[in-house]
Amino acid sequence: MAETVEPRLRTRYKKEVVSDLMKRFSYTSPMQVPRLERIVINMGLGAAVGNPKIIDAAVQELSAITGQKPVITRSKKAIANFKLREGLPIGVKVTLRKERMWEFMDRLVTLALPRVRDFRGTNPKGFDGAGNYTLGLKEQIVFPEINFDSVDSIKGMNVTFVTTAETNEEARELLARLGMPFRS
Repeated sequence: MAETVEPRLRTRYKKEVVSDLMKRFSYTSPMQVPRLERIVINMGLGAAVGNPKIIDAAVQELSAITGQKPVITRSKKAIANFKLREGLPIGVKVTLRKERMWEFMDRLVTLALPRVRDFRGTNPKGFDGAGNYTLGLKEQIVFPEINFDSVDSIKGMNVTFVTTAETNEEARELLARLGMPFRS
């Protein structure tokens, strides 16, 4: 059986981040330390109502970025003003866990975010009060897996980091220690 290599970011979490957070928040057990549970990447594609081929392109691009096949999300109700019928495909999403989650986080922080135009750090106001953080990216081409020439339209995406942290402060500290470049 092939030996698997532990993701670089998970190793850093175990060796450095856990002990740092235990000191910072004076936890008594390593199990109290917040950890990253999953990362959900969502592409909302309202333009898919008029052009269903956009969904296929988004599925292909999100598969390349995450290494996992995305789920097509469908509309829950009809809205006549948007020419939207119930059950129409209007987006794609992927939930990453374990190794893929750590690898994606590593690639996002070290490769993709530095490639964002005029990047000054991520918005520290993206926390929801329950220890989860959502980050919006305006274009999918910041990821090196996407071939710029084959992209027909620029699509944005939301990346949500779900943590076991109970407060925004704990979650922010966890993500900052994992390399998330927050704006000061």
